[in-house]
Amino acid sequence: MQSIFEVEYKELREMVSKFSDSEVAPLAQAIDHDGKIPEALIGKLFENGFMGSYIPEEFGGAGMDYSSYAIIVEEISRGCASTGVLVSAHTSLCMWPILNFGTDFQKKKYLPGLASGGVIGCFCLSEPNAGSDPGTLSTFAEDKGDHYEISGVKNWITNGRDAGVAIVMAKTTKTNDHKGITAFIVETKSEGFKVQKLEDKLGIKGSSTAQIWLDKVKVPKENVIGVVGKGFGVALSTLDGGRIGIAAQALGIAEAAFRYAKSYSKQRIQFGKPISELQAIQFMLADMSTKIAASRLLIMNASYLKDHGMPYSKEAAQAKVFASESAMWISTKAIQVLGGNGYSKEYPVERHFRDAKITEIYEGTSEIQRIVIAANELKEI
Repeated sequence: MQSIFEVEYKELREMVSKFSDSEVAPLAQAIDHDGKIPEALIGKLFENGFMGSYIPEEFGGAGMDYSSYAIIVEEISRGCASTGVLVSAHTSLCMWPILNFGTDFQKKKYLPGLASGGVIGCFCLSEPNAGSDPGTLSTFAEDKGDHYEISGVKNWITNGRDAGVAIVMAKTTKTNDHKGITAFIVETKSEGFKVQKLEDKLGIKGSSTAQIWLDKVKVPKENVIGVVGKGFGVALSTLDGGRIGIAAQALGIAEAAFRYAKSYSKQRIQFGKPISELQAIQFMLADMSTKIAASRLLIMNASYLKDHGMPYSKEAAQAKVFASESAMWISTKAIQVLGGNGYSKEYPVERHFRDAKITEIYEGTSEIQRIVIAANELKEI
């Protein structure tokens, strides 16, 4: 299905779709089982420019736009949601704040490796006691003159096991709110930076989700992103764009579940005919199709606004909450279409169901998205 927004992206979608079908989807079951994305596949993601999609060519990227990035994440996630979120978190949460808020020195030093040099990035904001309320984070960066020393614990860090570069949010002033947060670029090989544990998750099991311990990690002052004490704004702005990526991931999962359920319904014979001829099944497929089309339009609208420098916070939240909740609904109905088979690991829809749930939670829960949407609507009155 293609909307009027996407006419100019037809060639890109076809190219990424073929890559996903041939290189990603065949590995999805093994990735889910083994809990790791093969290095060879990650290498191909870099080789094809998918890890640096909207990064300018001068910094080693593919020079595309954010709408292209959303399509890439969607199509890769259709093949494997774990691989999709690897691309999404790396691209939107690590590289974007460097590109948008970083100095020329930071861009030249870090973006080429992240965009095309095989270096994976992560974003360290959440903590054991700071999830939906990042203002309460306790990780602290102590000023040591020519550098900072960062100490604290970060939770639920996507790509945490494999990252070479981390964007770390830490307080530089001890407050009880978001004031005093500063954004830092931290090299994970730094002494005191440790992956403490990996989460054993319900879904996206191939994506490494780590708890990170920072023990007096030395970070040069030249690695501060933006202004000292103004990191909360960097975080919020980064998450706005990241929500488009998670919406695209959710859409990819939904599309995969829908396609399989539709195909299965044409082959499964009950009462002497394919179940696709039963109105109950047709209604479920019709609603799936409609939710997918609406999700795609919301995502492309938010991406379009971002690409053209217009406000998009509300639209990104709308895309994220609708696409993620639709993915959960669609994957649930896909299991229903398959009946008992849908509950078996022999069929992929149970994996899509498990993978879909997290899209309602990370990078802002559905409840947080509704707060963002309502705040924007009320501000417009």
